[in-house]
Amino acid sequence: MPTAVVLLPSTTYRAADFVRAAEGLGIDLIVASENPPPFDMGDRYVQVDCSHPDLAAETLIRVGEHTPIDGVIAADDAGVVVAALTGQKLGLRANTPDAAEATRDKALQRAALRAAEVPQPRFAIVRAHDSERDAVAAIGYPLVVKPLDRSAGQGVIRVDLPDDLAASLTRARSIVGASAPLLFEELMEGDEVALEGIVRDGELTTLAIFDKPDAVKGPFFPETILVTPTDLEPDVRTECERVAAAALRAIGITHGPVHVEMMVDERRVRVIEVAARSIGGLCSRSLNFGLLGTTLEALILRNAMGLEKPELRREQTASGVLMIPIPRPGRFVTVRGLDQVRQLEHISAIDITTTVGSLVQPPPEGDRYLGFIFARAPERHQVVSALRKALETVEVVVE
Repeated sequence: MPTAVVLLPSTTYRAADFVRAAEGLGIDLIVASENPPPFDMGDRYVQVDCSHPDLAAETLIRVGEHTPIDGVIAADDAGVVVAALTGQKLGLRANTPDAAEATRDKALQRAALRAAEVPQPRFAIVRAHDSERDAVAAIGYPLVVKPLDRSAGQGVIRVDLPDDLAASLTRARSIVGASAPLLFEELMEGDEVALEGIVRDGELTTLAIFDKPDAVKGPFFPETILVTPTDLEPDVRTECERVAAAALRAIGITHGPVHVEMMVDERRVRVIEVAARSIGGLCSRSLNFGLLGTTLEALILRNAMGLEKPELRREQTASGVLMIPIPRPGRFVTVRGLDQVRQLEHISAIDITTTVGSLVQPPPEGDRYLGFIFARAPERHQVVSALRKALETVEVVVE
């Protein structure tokens, strides 16, 4: 039986989805994470700390010495460098460590895109003793301040006026550290989209393009609704695919799942960010492929193992997901109104992923979702309408 390793962060929601996909494919799955998943994996669990990539990779390489490994997958940003190091050492299908690192470090990523002339926002890297005035002069207001190594909107703050900059920088550095460098970016106007794809031997296959019809414009940037298929015109979709492929080449991504965030202003497409992993949280459950409803996790496993490419056409039904927002910092108590949401037309599933009693924070301090509400319908606008009604109906109680 072939064996795959999936690197999962301790806070992931996706362990069960990968285990089910592996069972369906007849793959022996080893789960590697800092803490065991919430179900017994027996000797198929390996403890690793992805914050120390070299040590984590060495642990997996030792596993490979007595259990042949045929593929290694990172389910989250934290594991992509570990997967690359492990794959390189074991001779597996994997990105180079340098390419993986460029998806984790926004300074490296912006530099690679600039060198390849891939369209992106104006930017500047501001280190602890750099002149913020010079960076602002090169970009102008409004701008966005970002940490170099965070995701899910953590530490990302919009700054509209000079008087707001000092407080925004203080808040961002309280999250990432006083000496941490920050990315200053031009605030791009337009419609935000996310391309979900899979790369095999350097060739990008687009699996879906998600629209973000209610994308937040600041001052902070929590995710809300994602819906596919996209409402973009065919020529703009083609341009999104072209720009995404150019960005992947610039960074050096040759294998595995990718998630590319882009801004579309009429027919102009610019890259927000490239990740060498699939869509976050449980959002992958909004995607099914082929006549048998193959999951995204199954496609990722097949690709990592070099198995024959399955049908990659997304189901014809429109689908989407609402990431339930956290209204304020505090202790999570409950979500009211879920029974009413379940009765809404086109709502297909609800999954609350946060444990009652947990401390929660919205962005910019927080980087986790409270839960997910899914919808499916014949038409895209029906999905958007259902998810907007769901958002209006739920009440998140935080003490």
